[in-house]
Amino acid sequence: MGNPKGFLTIEKKEAGYRPIHERIADFGEVEQTLNSEDRKLQAARCMDCGVPFCHWACPVSNKMPEWQDLLFKGKWKEAVDCLQSTNDFPEFTGRICPAPCEKACVLNLDDNSVTIRENEAAIIEHAFEHGYIKPTPPKTRNGKTVAVIGSGPAGLAAANQLNKKGYTVTLFEKENALGGLLRYGIPDFKLNKSVIDRRLEIFKAEGIEFKTNTEVGKDIRGAEILNKFDAVLIAIGAQVPRDLPIEGRQIAGIHFAMDFLTQQNQLNRGEEITEETKISAKGKNVLVIGGGDTGSDCVGTSIRQGANSVTQIEILPKPPEGKNDETPWPYWPNTLRTSSSHKEGCNRRWSMATKKFIANKDGKLSGVEVVEVAWEKDKTGQFKMKEVGKPEIIKAELVTLAMGFINPIHDGLVNELGLEKDARGNVKIDPKTFQTSVAKVFAAGDAATGASLVVRAIDSGRNASTQIDTFLTK
Repeated sequence: MGNPKGFLTIEKKEAGYRPIHERIADFGEVEQTLNSEDRKLQAARCMDCGVPFCHWACPVSNKMPEWQDLLFKGKWKEAVDCLQSTNDFPEFTGRICPAPCEKACVLNLDDNSVTIRENEAAIIEHAFEHGYIKPTPPKTRNGKTVAVIGSGPAGLAAANQLNKKGYTVTLFEKENALGGLLRYGIPDFKLNKSVIDRRLEIFKAEGIEFKTNTEVGKDIRGAEILNKFDAVLIAIGAQVPRDLPIEGRQIAGIHFAMDFLTQQNQLNRGEEITEETKISAKGKNVLVIGGGDTGSDCVGTSIRQGANSVTQIEILPKPPEGKNDETPWPYWPNTLRTSSSHKEGCNRRWSMATKKFIANKDGKLSGVEVVEVAWEKDKTGQFKMKEVGKPEIIKAELVTLAMGFINPIHDGLVNELGLEKDARGNVKIDPKTFQTSVAKVFAAGDAATGASLVVRAIDSGRNASTQIDTFLTK
């Protein structure tokens, strides 16, 4: 603890965002940065608590007090080494993680937490800038091979850890480029894709083999992969979106959120999109159905595409602002969250159920009928929804469905291998060994747990790699 009075004498200072009028004109990252001296002072606010609740709340168990102290002392190299000992990709989580660590910070009792996420991003960026992050291929190979199918955060983390242990790792990705959700699902204004490419160059130099445009179970049979590799890790994510099968669903102009977001990321990287398949919000009234992070990303993307207006609705009640006694510290608080995209211009509404989609006389989407609902407990204690208001129509020529994801895609690899699935349709695994119902096949990340946070996927990939190593060394 470099400054025992830092939390008393130093005010919390966040980097903030680029001006709205500037950032909505491009897809550059919206978050700004502090200079090194300000960043050191922010690290000095860490109290090095006797019980580090930040560490407890972090899915990858980051050692926050340790690297905060190293940052305050200007020991950047030691700080990044400490950070990377538990987290393969601080450059990702430092940008897009919702930071459960900050919500569990003791200073958050007074809504004044340490800027842990920003400090994390600052450390890793300093490390790249000053050449601390260099390829370190294993000195020897153990002669065993592992196939990692899916290059999202879970697959990348597992591939990295296995490669460091001396395994020959081949990473399979069905899309044009590696990254999975990081590449195609998260907008550039939150995560510039050069950040992914920078890390992939390190991996390539360390000996990980990349196979893009290769869908295992389609372009190459799963049985062939089983025969060729000593172990297989499935990290294909949970890509089946939750649909809204109501009247008018077939009308053109209604799209899954991930299709909308993926296409914009493809355009940003120069991939060709035909005019017939192009989804554009330009000049349109946009309705985003779903109030989570994916919905927020649709809001920001629509605004940048030149939408006439953007409305976001959520079927659940509006969360309380500030404290919520039902989710007390140090647990993750169920409170109102306002993203940078919301601040750019969005009408947000809660407790709104969607009844039907409406087309004009030309058959084109023109509006959505919605109704206000209330949630009440029944005799069993379960919340039930009932309509309380009169239906109304929200004008919309473009709708994005951002209501979450159900499970991984079963067609192809999962069905071919005959992998057992759990009650929710995820790949069923032994929670201790990460093994599936098929010998030498493992699963990690959203494919096994259902849709969750990037940081949880990283943790899952790391843990799966440990179990694969144990399996192959027995």
